[in-house]
Amino acid sequence: MPLLKSNYNPPVIFRNYHLSTIYASMFRSVPEISQKRERLELEDGDFLDIDWSFSSKASSKKLQIILHGLEGNSSRPYVVGMANHFNEAGWDVAAINLRGCSGELNRLYRSYNAGASEDLREVIKYVLENNNYDTLSLTGFSLGGNLMLKYLGEGKEIPPQLKAAVAISTPCDLYLSLKKLEETKNYLYSRRFVKKLKQQLLIRSEQFPDKITRAEIMKCNTLYAIDDLYTGKAHGFQNARDYYEKSSALNFIPSINIPTLLINAKNDAFLSPNSSPVELAIEHQYFHLELPAYGGHVGFLQNKKTTFAEERALAFITENS
Repeated sequence: MPLLKSNYNPPVIFRNYHLSTIYASMFRSVPEISQKRERLELEDGDFLDIDWSFSSKASSKKLQIILHGLEGNSSRPYVVGMANHFNEAGWDVAAINLRGCSGELNRLYRSYNAGASEDLREVIKYVLENNNYDTLSLTGFSLGGNLMLKYLGEGKEIPPQLKAAVAISTPCDLYLSLKKLEETKNYLYSRRFVKKLKQQLLIRSEQFPDKITRAEIMKCNTLYAIDDLYTGKAHGFQNARDYYEKSSALNFIPSINIPTLLINAKNDAFLSPNSSPVELAIEHQYFHLELPAYGGHVGFLQNKKTTFAEERALAFITENS
C-alpha cells in the first residue's frame, strides 16, 4: 500500500518529542471509565488479567483488544484514552494486562515480553469462545505493538472475526531500537525503565531464589543486561540477542494478511529508522504506514481530549471492519 499522508498538526509545544512523550505519560488527564476485571487462567498454569469496559450501546457485537507497552498496564492514560474513544463509538474493549502487570506477580518464573504472541492468541480464543462478538480489532502500543504484529504475521490461523489492527509507536526492530533508547539523549527514559524492571526482578527473585539472585539483578545497569539476565533466558531464548532477533516484528510483517496500520512519529527517538519500514509498506497489500512528523513516543497530543493516534486507530479500524 502507498504510504499514508499524515495530517497530524500538534500544538507547537508538543512538537518537541520530550514534551510530547513526558506529558502524555505523566500529566495527561483522561476521562474515567468503568472497568470490570476478569482473570484468564492460561494453559500453562499462569494467569493474566483483562480489564473490560463496555459501550453504552446495548449488546455490542464489536470488541477492541488493547495491548500496553513496556512496564505498562490497563490503567495507563494511553490505554484508558483509547478504550474510552472506542467505547463512545460503540465498541466494547478488553484491555490486556500482560503477565505480572496487573499489580500482582504472576505464578511462573516467566512474565511477558515483546514476542509473547501465544498469550494474545489465548486471549482472542477465550473472548471469542465465551462472547458473541462478530467483529474484533487490535491496537498495540510500543512493546505491545510489536507483540501484536508478530501475532498477525506468524502464519497461524487468524479468526475471521479479526478485521483490522493498529500498532502505535512500535519498535519493530527490538535490538536497534534498544540501542536508540540507550543513547545519551534518552538517558532519563532508559534509567526509569531499568529502575522499574529491577524492582520487579527483585520481587521475582524472592519467589524464585534458585533461578535469579539479588546480586545478579543489582549488577544490571542497562536494559540489554536485564534482557540478557532474565527476559531472554526466562522465555526460552539463548540470550538477549536471540530474543531480539526472533521476536522483532520486522520478521513477521511481510506475512500479515489483514488491514494493519503502523503509526510511528518521525521524531520518536526511541525507535530505530528501520522500525518504520517504508519499502515494505509500499509493496505490501495489507500493511499501511503513517509517519507523522511529530508525536514523540506514544504522545500524539491535541487541543482536545482525544489524541491523534486514538482518532486514527478508530477511523482505520472502522473503515476496514
